[in-house]
Amino acid sequence: MAQGKGFGFGLGKIKELQEAFQKAQQVQEGAKVLQEELERMEIPGKSADGLVTVLMSGNQEPLSIEIDPSALEKGAEGLSASVTEAMKAAYAESTETMRSKMEELTSGLNLPGM
Repeated sequence: MAQGKGFGFGLGKIKELQEAFQKAQQVQEGAKVLQEELERMEIPGKSADGLVTVLMSGNQEPLSIEIDPSALEKGAEGLSASVTEAMKAAYAESTETMRSKMEELTSGLNLPGM
């Protein structure tokens, strides 16, 4: 090893490493808070005809289904289609909400793949 070269891990690198650890800790803390926030959310999704509403958490957990009594007149197949539409709408909104919240959490961190 050449004189004065050391291991190439000077004070600047230590500071960068320390900052990286701090950012990782911030993300970890933020992720925990975000997880709790997503669990408390009630995100609605409606069928195209508006007769069925599904509530889903921000973690894509179905919470409830509200069915307008007039939807029963559509028969089993029609009602099933309305419930499916509402579930898909709630799921899409829930996943978009989660994605958006994760982007907020990680913005400015220069993480690879984000």
